[in-house]
Amino acid sequence: MENKPKKPTPTLKRNEGRHQPASERVNNFEEVALGFSYEEALVEASRCLNCKTRPCEKACPVNVKIPDFIDMLYKEDLKGAISKIYETSLFPAICGRVCPQETYCEYACVLKDKFKSVSIGRLERFVADYARKNSLMSLPKCDSHTGKKVACIGAGPSSLAVAAELVKKGYEITVFEALHKYGGVLRYGIPSFRLPREVVDFEVENLKKLGVKFIKNVLIGKSISFEELKKDFDAIYIGSGAGLPTPLNLPGENLIGVYSSNEFLTRVNLMSAYKFPEYDTPLYVGKKVIIVGGGNTAMDSARCAKRLGPEAVTVIYRRTRAEMPARAEEVENAMEEGVKFEFLTAPISLEGDEKGKLKAVKCIRMQLGRPDESGRRKPIEIKGSEFILEADSLIVAIGQSPNPLIQQTVSGLKTNKWNCLVVDENQKTSFENVYAGGDVVRGGATVLLAMKDGKAAAKAIDEALRKK
Repeated sequence: MENKPKKPTPTLKRNEGRHQPASERVNNFEEVALGFSYEEALVEASRCLNCKTRPCEKACPVNVKIPDFIDMLYKEDLKGAISKIYETSLFPAICGRVCPQETYCEYACVLKDKFKSVSIGRLERFVADYARKNSLMSLPKCDSHTGKKVACIGAGPSSLAVAAELVKKGYEITVFEALHKYGGVLRYGIPSFRLPREVVDFEVENLKKLGVKFIKNVLIGKSISFEELKKDFDAIYIGSGAGLPTPLNLPGENLIGVYSSNEFLTRVNLMSAYKFPEYDTPLYVGKKVIIVGGGNTAMDSARCAKRLGPEAVTVIYRRTRAEMPARAEEVENAMEEGVKFEFLTAPISLEGDEKGKLKAVKCIRMQLGRPDESGRRKPIEIKGSEFILEADSLIVAIGQSPNPLIQQTVSGLKTNKWNCLVVDENQKTSFENVYAGGDVVRGGATVLLAMKDGKAAAKAIDEALRKK
């Protein structure tokens, strides 16, 4: 256990946290953000004004009691701090790392404009990590068994949130996962240098200790039919994510060296391709890698590719940096690590050699016109501005949609034009006692919104089953 220093002197200066130097981290997959020391956490906690109106808590999609846990941290009651977080979220070590706090709690912080927000996410991570490493965690007590059973399809953040909420209320929960590891996008999508695997494993193990049953290598719709689940369980939650990649639909997309971000990140993060030949997952990137896209998945792909040793990694994005949907921190980290960016640029064709391997990407310059349906200015091609970028591999990261297996095998389950499941305000689908949330409904969103959906669905499931 770390030595506890004397209480710090309050400061108005925000601590942005320590990081691995860029020159070192590009050569490993270890966590980039190093977190706070004990003293740093106390100093940052001292900045919180403990506002009576609690704007940060109101802005949090999972309603973490932020002022309370920060106050307990400042008073050096770490056991109380983690217990306070656990009242509304069992996943603080995950959310503290991957939640876009700058959009939610930290955006609502009253210190934001004049002094910069309290580093709420880093404090949440510190409390979770400290409690885990010093055995301070006390899992919440579960209610007596209701005799009702709930199935969760997929072991991603949305289903984990459902399982966490309902197991506490006395339900028998079974989580079915198609892959051989649990965590969904937390494991196959987010790199270990942003979210260490031991953190995901620890959170899953906590659910097992509470009584949640996990079954892997089960593909609902193939291994087990949806109808079988309906017979065996009182309610079903579909949290199967969005694993179907969106193609570029350009000439040459079938060339060797062209990957979807889903395939590329799964090979790297789930199948440990970066440790080849220790792990039997070869992955060809060559000397020059191009990433197409501007979201968090594109940044994850670019930063993973950079660590595989190519000479150059370039992100091409059809708008400007200001319009990029990726977190600003991830873009900055990528730039620090040497990833290049070609803004206002779009691919128009992919060119291969005589062996069918990618050798170049033909691009065109763009300019921004009037806003489109997303509210962002629409990119327009500039005629005659075509140019060539050499490339050995290209990773397409322009979005994903739900895997259609459940929709195709379950007649009458309502979907929209993007094949996303349609739900009501309580996450209920068109079927009785069948709920859904996360990317299978949203078509690609944040971990935090997936957890928010899970919590909302759990509340609705509990209310519905208690009426039976």
